Amino acid sequence: MRRLLLTIGFLALAIGLLWIGQGTGVIAWPASSFMISQTRWAWYGAALAALGLLLIWRSRR
Repeated sequence: MRRLLLTIGFLALAIGLLWIGQGTGVIAWPASSFMISQTRWAWYGAALAALGLLLIWRSRR
């Protein structure tokens, strides 16, 4: 269970950081993405990254 939480946590953190980058326009990959420069996706990414950090923290306890 701990390994599963850790894996899901790292995946959520990585995807959340990608969404933050795309939402803020820092990461323009892929070029045809509808998420680029859309602030809403930066907020979704922040929430997902926070969830990922929570899962990583929980797996370490």
